[in-house]
Amino acid sequence: MGIPREPRNKNQGLRRDYTQAPYITKAYLLGMLHDGTKHKTTYRIAQKGMAFAKMLSLGIKRLSGRAWIYQEGKLRDVYITEFSQTLLHETTIKTDQDKLDYVRGYFDAEGGIAKSSKVRFYIYFAQKNFDDLNQIKTILEEFSIHTGIIHNPSKNIDPKYWRFFVKADSYKSFITTIGSSHPDKKKYFRLYQG
Repeated sequence: MGIPREPRNKNQGLRRDYTQAPYITKAYLLGMLHDGTKHKTTYRIAQKGMAFAKMLSLGIKRLSGRAWIYQEGKLRDVYITEFSQTLLHETTIKTDQDKLDYVRGYFDAEGGIAKSSKVRFYIYFAQKNFDDLNQIKTILEEFSIHTGIIHNPSKNIDPKYWRFFVKADSYKSFITTIGSSHPDKKKYFRLYQG
């Protein structure tokens, strides 16, 4: 599901600090949709935890969209944020800020981070769509965020699963340039003392 693009339009100095308050844009939502599903007239994004679902719903409402939340099953901590497809109709990635927001949404949907102080800190992206991952890698490199190679961690377990890591020399740059709007991921970014 590659990103819809318009011709490149350089806008310098638009980076925001996403380690603080959440900021939802249409480009961010396009990135989040890599972990979403498309239904007849709506998109659905499933994530653990009510806090993220509420934040996402509030962000959609700030964009003048309608969103609603429901729990998936009575015993699971999985919540669905559903909203109308019309909100993103004809949305394209036009500016450098759009690219950053898109990657942040993609990270919140398909990215991971070290959650234990007992392991070396890491940031990664993982997906079954190689081309999508390659597109994210290319955008990160445009902003001088260094990444490793896209690889398959285990062809025996899943030959269609791909991932890449952000290199250690770019952790700080990733955190301040891309960041996260996901409450759990922001918490681990704040703990990083690199």
